[in-house]
Formats: sequence, structure tokens, C-alpha cells
Amino acid sequence: MPTGYTASSIKVLEGLEAVRMRPGMYIGSTGSSGLHHMLWEIVDNAIDEAMGGYADEVTVTLHPDASVTVTDNGRGVPVDINPQLKISGVEVVYTRLHAGGKFGSENYAYSGGLHGVGASVVNALSKRMSVEVHLDGQIYRQEYVSEKNRSGKMQPGRPTGPLKVVGKTYEKGTRVTFLPDADVFDHLNWNHDTIAKRLKELAFLNRGLKITFADERSDEYAPEEYAYDGGLTDFVRYLNEEKTTLFARPILLEGTQDGIHVSVAIQYTDAYTESIFSYVNNIPTIEGGMHETGFRAAVTKVMGDYIRRNNLVKEKETPMAGEDFREGMTAVIAIRMQNPQFEGQTKTKLGNADARKAVETLVGDKLAAWLDDLKHAETTGIIMEKAIKSAKVRLATRKAKELARKKTSLEAAPLVGKLSSCTGRNPAENELFIVEGDSAGGSAKQGRDRRFQAILPLRGKPLNAEKKRIDAVLANEEFRSIITALGCGFDDDFNIADLRFNKIIILSDADQDGAHIRAILLTFFFRYMKELITNGHLYIGLPPLYRVRTGKSIEYAYDNGELEKLTKGKSNYTLQRYKGLGEMDAEQLWETTMNPNGRKLLRVSLDDVAEADRRVTTLMGDKVDRRRDYIARYANFNHSDEFEKLGGAR
Repeated sequence: MPTGYTASSIKVLEGLEAVRMRPGMYIGSTGSSGLHHMLWEIVDNAIDEAMGGYADEVTVTLHPDASVTVTDNGRGVPVDINPQLKISGVEVVYTRLHAGGKFGSENYAYSGGLHGVGASVVNALSKRMSVEVHLDGQIYRQEYVSEKNRSGKMQPGRPTGPLKVVGKTYEKGTRVTFLPDADVFDHLNWNHDTIAKRLKELAFLNRGLKITFADERSDEYAPEEYAYDGGLTDFVRYLNEEKTTLFARPILLEGTQDGIHVSVAIQYTDAYTESIFSYVNNIPTIEGGMHETGFRAAVTKVMGDYIRRNNLVKEKETPMAGEDFREGMTAVIAIRMQNPQFEGQTKTKLGNADARKAVETLVGDKLAAWLDDLKHAETTGIIMEKAIKSAKVRLATRKAKELARKKTSLEAAPLVGKLSSCTGRNPAENELFIVEGDSAGGSAKQGRDRRFQAILPLRGKPLNAEKKRIDAVLANEEFRSIITALGCGFDDDFNIADLRFNKIIILSDADQDGAHIRAILLTFFFRYMKELITNGHLYIGLPPLYRVRTGKSIEYAYDNGELEKLTKGKSNYTLQRYKGLGEMDAEQLWETTMNPNGRKLLRVSLDDVAEADRRVTTLMGDKVDRRRDYIARYANFNHSDEFEKLGGAR
């Protein structure tokens, strides 16, 4: 056994050293998402000033050297001396973990930041940072650096000197500039579109706030301004730009209930699925939570009561359900509350029970009054007509759904001779490959490890679920096979606890048809089994494009860049271009695409559900002109990965 484990073996990390040692604990990763998380932490501090009513302008500027500046016209970080630590409030906020003005409710009624952790974490993971405070006619500045001392020990986020007055000003607010440390992050490539989308979203969520975004890295980008006087109603209109709406003016319901401020905007489209997006203190809750539960309960009760009270249908013939009232609904729910508690796979699911009660009560009261107002009679009639039609279709397809539920056995009729199951019975270890075509399916069946890998070949192209009602989706044999194989139901009957596989891997050819099949499957999963994505179960397999043989050595290239590297300086080699998975034999498919020790997988994730909804509608909806414009602007025809980019899907 190891010896020498004593008290001296226990490493004590002081101050910001712990952040440098384990950055993933604080920002999630050192990849692209972690890099952008740094920016969100500083932006959140500025937005918190706006939420409190102290600021109405925020500016974000990307500089050519990869540094970023965030400016707000709020109150300014306190500059007086902290009585406990005997240093300025600025230095406390940016150099001490768990120190800030957000722990109580005196200074911030609502907050979206990390409660005193964010600013100091950004400092710890930056090569340099400067903070400038405009307050009471004075300009205060302090700078910080992360560098090694003479003994080689890293000292992160150390002040270069005390807070100083460096000038006079008529302005107020805080300006923070930071340069992420290249020794910490995989790269320092800020994504313009990712930042622009988030800033636009924040402007929608904070009515009256103007956010300016300037990207100085290229002349390609002109400064952009985001300001929306309509707030959530403008947000819903934006989300529905790619859809056909049933009425022009969104429904706005807002107020404060039990100390929780609730804002909801609703508009209906001719779509067959619902699109509901929720936020808590500006934080996207992509897994929903109690506020969404309260909203759904209120809509079901109030609209159901309206139907019955006005005798719009015979209840015995057409019993209404909550899903009927949500078909075609686009809704944004934004609440502001103290001490939100998050849970779920990605910590983006609200767990506060009081949020459910507040939303259900307020939305119930406001929506009931709205429906009964004669000024809204025409719009109310449109909503009820849509719901009743949905109910009739739902009842007509009930048998199809019951059939799909019954056929959950892996030996069910539609799967006989189709699904090659695995012998393992531990869902946490098992994988399902959804493979394009019988030929590739045959190779996959022969090459797989049958202990934990199951194969489901697609014999035809599934329907585009974006353009079809649920009954047509259920009637499609390919979708029925997928639903049956996964064993967890779908749509309102979906239960992730019954999922038979930890990884569902889409495996299609690296051509246009393969990209189309991926797009169709991603659309289906996004609309009817979204939890597979939010819980990290959905993947895309990346088969190689080239096989390079030099003598007895065989190597694979997954794109043209890798091919150049493999063939550089070589003259005597044999090159094979794979046109499809079916051209690989079982051994090659296993070695390159299925072997967990050497394969490449792309995990599909949802960083921005609202933008993902717009992207799916653009690429898979009815508006051809919108799709053509998007493809002309963004598509990279040297690769076939555009359809995986569902608003942050990676």
C-alpha cells in the first residue's frame, strides 16, 4: 500500500489558486463553452444592474488580441474600503471567491450571476484584467495579472497595485476588460454568432435595455444594437418569423405573485408542435422546471374551462387535453425570483415549488380575464378552433399511439429482421446505431461488439416531422421502429427512465443524402424526444472520408485537412474515397466508426433552445425562400455538417 499519506500531503489552495487548478468546476470546460462562459459571467453582472433598474445600456466589444470589454451605465462597483478585508470593494469583488453584493436582497432583488463567484473566476482564468469604475465624477481603475513568481508558482489574478483615481467623468457605471489565458483554454476563438444571439436574447428579456455589440477583429462586422421596447412580445414575433402565425399580436400576461415577477408572451402558428421557452433571471432553463409546469397547468385549466363554459364541443365526444391547447403555441416564460434552485442533467431545470404556484396562479388569472375580454373574441375563437381540431386528430390517432406503446418489446413485429439487439441488458452501457441503408447496416451488424451495440438500419427515408401531424409521424414505419427500439415512448408519453440505450448514434453517409437523413432524424428527436438531447444521449457518428495506404500502413482521414496532413511529403500511396458507409467492410467500419477506443462522435447539445427552434423551422419548414437564403449565407459545401448546427448543437 502507498505510504507517506500525512497531513502534509493535503494541498491547501488559497484564493484563486483553486480556480486555476480545476477550472472546469467553475466554468464547465476549457473548450469553447467554457471560454464563452467567461464572457457571460461579466455580461450577467451588467445585466443584473439593468434588472435592478440601475442601467439601460450595455456594450460588449471583442478586440483583435482576443480580449473583451463589457461596459454598463449602472451604479458602478463600490470603491470604498471593505471594513472586513481592508481593501476596496472593487478588489474584493474581483479577487475574492464568494464575495459580492448578491448574497442578500438589499442590492439585487434578482440576479443571474454566480453570486459573488463569477467576476473573480474570470479574473483567475485571465492573463490580464482591468476594471474601471465611473462613480461620483471620478474614474477609478485597478488592473490584475496572472503570472508566475520567481519560484515558478502561478499567482492568478493579482492586483498590480491598489485601486486608483485616474481621471474625472460625467458618466457612471463599470467597464471590465479581460484577456482569457491561452495556457488555460484550448483556444481563444470567440464565436461572433454565439455572442450575438445571446446578447439579442438578453435584450428581448430586458425590455428597454439597449445592448451594443462591436467586433473589432474584422471589418466584416459592423456594430450591432439590440433594443426591444416590446420585450417578450417582440421575442415571440422573432421566434415565429419563419412560421405562419394565426394572429398578429402576441398575448402578454405579466405581474408579480408572491414576490415572483412573471412575464409570459404567447402566439399561435399553424405548426403541429409546441415551442415553449423559459428563463429564470435571464438564465435559459432548457430542461424546463416548475415554472413551465405551472404554465402548462394554468393553460390547460383556463382554456378547458372556457371550452366547457361556452359549450364549444360535446365533452363526451371530444374530451380536451392539455396538448390540444398547446399545438402550434409559441410561448416565452420569463420569471424573476430570489434564490432559484437548479437541477437536472445540465443544471438548467428550475426546482422551486413556489415558482410553480406563482406562475400557475398569475397566468391562470390573467389568461382567464384575457379570454373573456370581448376585444379578443376573434383571436380567442382562432385559438379554440385550433385546439378543437387538434383534439379530434389526437383522438383519431389514439389507436396508433397505443399500438406504438404496446410494441415496446425488442421482438415486436416491425423490428423482426430489422433491429439487431445487443446481449447486454444494462442501458447505461448499451448503444444504438441508427444506420442509413441495408448495406451499411449489414457491415455494422457484422463489425459491432454485440455485447453492448445494437444496430437499426433504416430501409427508407423517414418523413420530415416538421411538416407532418403526429398521426403521420406515427404512421411512418421508420419512426415507429425507432420509437419501439428506444422503448421510452415519445411526445407526451416520453419517459427517459425507460430508455434502453445510453447512446443513440446516427450513422449516415458523408454526402447530401446522408446530411438530409441526419436533418430529418434530428428534427424528429428535437420535436418529440427533446430530453434525449438535453440529457446528452444523442450523437452523430463521423465516418472517415478517405483511406490512405502507404505500404502496409493504413490511415484514415476524416476531412480534407486531415488528408493533406497524411499525404504531405508522400508520393507512393494509395487513396480510397469512401462515397458511403456501404463501401466499408465490417472490420473497417468497426475500426474507424464504431470502436469506442478510436471512433469520433459528435454529441448533439442544446445551448440555445429558442435559436434551435428557429433553425429547425428554417431548414425543415415550408418557407423555401427562407431556407434558400440561409443555405446561401451559411452552408459550407465542402462539409456536410451544417444540419447538425441546431442553434448551438455541437
